[in-house]
Amino acid sequence: MEKSILDIAQLGNPILRTAAKVVQDITDPKISQLIDSLIATAVANNGVGIAAPQVSQSLRLFIVASRPNIRYPHAPTMQPTAMINPKMISHSEEKVKDWEGCLSVPGLRGLVPRYQTIEVEYFTREGILERKVLTDFVARIFQHELDHLDGIVFLDRLESNEDLYSEEEYQKLIWD
Repeated sequence: MEKSILDIAQLGNPILRTAAKVVQDITDPKISQLIDSLIATAVANNGVGIAAPQVSQSLRLFIVASRPNIRYPHAPTMQPTAMINPKMISHSEEKVKDWEGCLSVPGLRGLVPRYQTIEVEYFTREGILERKVLTDFVARIFQHELDHLDGIVFLDRLESNEDLYSEEEYQKLIWD
């Protein structure tokens, strides 16, 4: 399988504002190849997640790949996980505001309210239906990426423009 680093669609590209299509044939080798390329693209760009629409593929597929890096120094480490046709089944009442950025929205960070605990369902790259409870940062990544599949970017979730920071100011805050 060939994996390559793909170009990332930037804010203003209409694909980022379009609802993605359901993956019909989960075991299609093209889907597996896309998964490998999404993982490589996320790693190369210090992303902790990436959705297919971000690489101009209108498919309900994303990667959750939390690990500490320059963009998220306190992120927990997990294996990159492909989530195909994902759904949020339920969520906690409690929301927590925390930092988010986006490979499709470079140079900006925001304090975004998200559910702290969610129950999710998705298909693995092998076509197996998984159901999991996600919490904290990993739950945040899932919600951020799920938004991408619905044509929503993190800027749409900000409660106030005062919650928006430049990358430079964000870096000063997290490293001080």
